[in-house]
Amino acid sequence: MSKPNMIKTYRLQKAWSQEQLSEFSGVSVRTIQRLEKGGQGALETLKAIAATLEVDIQKLQNMPNTEEANMNTSHASEPQDPEAIKLAQAKAEVQELKGFYAHLSTYALVMLLLTAINLFFSPDYLWVLWPMMGWGIAIINHALGVFNIWPKFGKDWEEKQIQKRLKK
Repeated sequence: MSKPNMIKTYRLQKAWSQEQLSEFSGVSVRTIQRLEKGGQGALETLKAIAATLEVDIQKLQNMPNTEEANMNTSHASEPQDPEAIKLAQAKAEVQELKGFYAHLSTYALVMLLLTAINLFFSPDYLWVLWPMMGWGIAIINHALGVFNIWPKFGKDWEEKQIQKRLKK
């Protein structure tokens, strides 16, 4: 049986939703919800979640019977599967990149439409420049975060802020 809220605690430290954890780990959202409420989970399910969250599987589970205890102690001295960790990190990075490109393409399409409307109805005043600049600032900010161009408010800062708030 999982410790109640341990999965949730580690998930929130990464600032992930249940859906994101589900996607990154390959475990269904419903299973994650059940585990976060203290339900039982299969060893492979817990391994996938632990690897995704980059924590030791023993932090996610109690040792209720000797069979599970033997299985877990045999893996306790082994390091976590680095390939699983790399895969989870790569999936998270791809999701961020996908989100940025979706944001950028939406921006381009909306600005194209607004420019056409502007030129058709009032070609003498280019009011479309105002939303273009405003939203453009948001696009630049998104790019700075995703591509880690200006790391002041990057992933390291975000993780430090989460840790700081969890210690309160």
